[in-house]
Amino acid sequence: MNLRDKIGDRSARIGVVGMGYVGLPLALEFIEAGFPVAGIDVDGQKVSQMREGRSHIGDVPDERLGAALATGRFSAHTEFAEAGDLDIVIICVPTPLRKTRDPDISYIVSALDSIAPQMRKGMLVVLESTTYPGTTEEILRPRLEAGGLKAGEDFHLAFSPERVDPGNKEFDTHNTPKVVGGMTPACTEMAAALYGAAVSEVVSVSSTQSAEMVKLLENTFRAVNIGLVNEIALMCDRLGINVWEVIDAAATKPFGFMPFYPGPGIGGHCIPLDPHYLSWKLKTLNFYAKFIELASEINANMPLYVVGKVTDLLNEMEKSVRGAKILVLGVTYKPDTGDVRESPALDLIRLLEDRGAVVDYADPYVPELRTNGSEKRSVDLTPATLATYDCAVIVTHHRDVDYQAVVDHSVAVFDARNATGGMKPGTCRLRRL
Repeated sequence: MNLRDKIGDRSARIGVVGMGYVGLPLALEFIEAGFPVAGIDVDGQKVSQMREGRSHIGDVPDERLGAALATGRFSAHTEFAEAGDLDIVIICVPTPLRKTRDPDISYIVSALDSIAPQMRKGMLVVLESTTYPGTTEEILRPRLEAGGLKAGEDFHLAFSPERVDPGNKEFDTHNTPKVVGGMTPACTEMAAALYGAAVSEVVSVSSTQSAEMVKLLENTFRAVNIGLVNEIALMCDRLGINVWEVIDAAATKPFGFMPFYPGPGIGGHCIPLDPHYLSWKLKTLNFYAKFIELASEINANMPLYVVGKVTDLLNEMEKSVRGAKILVLGVTYKPDTGDVRESPALDLIRLLEDRGAVVDYADPYVPELRTNGSEKRSVDLTPATLATYDCAVIVTHHRDVDYQAVVDHSVAVFDARNATGGMKPGTCRLRRL
């Protein structure tokens, strides 16, 4: 039976390499569509948890994972070879940046080293990890062809960018359109058939390079526009204009404008990193990505700007940053998740502590946090606790936190996020970015 028929009758065995924010939800979609799936991750603790029906991903409840295990079609492994013969392999491993802002594709290469010995005719391999245009062609293809099989002839090879948005209650893996691009039209068609069996919509593009570029465009668009509005916030601060009023008024225009909002920086696994994959690739072609570099510079300096505003607020109270007790409210990079990857709150804590402040944090989604070389635990937001701090800095607005109570029971509050609505200061001084 060929692979297309196996996809059609749901007998194709799928291996998903990397059981993180992308891989686990994707694996569950295929299981729920009727496929047998092997989840593969080098983290033994994750694998043990999954085998017991305990999810390590906030967007995946234990009940959903338990239901997948109950089907008998889901297995979890630390070694690729343990998964047995697979018809399809989807790679969802991390692709961080090095300190030099060069792409670190070592996780992809490590996965390929495990996959290559298992390659056989008729297989489909798909990369979902975000990377620079050309990775599938330049890195995956030669390693997978090392055993003598040819991509596009003996096996199918494609790229499909992940589009996971942790904490999003409206769009998930199932109802977010899936972009696919293959080495050949036949590769694209096979990848589209696979995803079409599990998600609501598939969008095919002409090549793996186009599919890789789609992801970078999506997040570069966001990074550049956030950088623009952060600079607008700095301008409005100098001009004495309320930036929120300006944005809200501009957003009433029914065409030609999309509101973005300033903040203390950008975080997550995509927006702070992905544009640099594109910038790095273009540098190899002697092209300097000016917008990307400028937006990155502006966004990276926002935590320092917030520290300056907090310093000004403390000065008005005749207090020094050194020795001040400061509470950071919310340390995740976005609301209603426990994800602290690249969160600007971590930079803010480091900068304040480097200036001698005593910094604690409160976040119901992050009970423990390691930052700036020390372990911290989230504090309870009680009136008595709040009264012990000189200043509170709101970084992330979680929906289940009473920020009005923070305002009413704190000496001073600096709000570095937009989602407070009509919150007004009580007896303290409230400042907004």
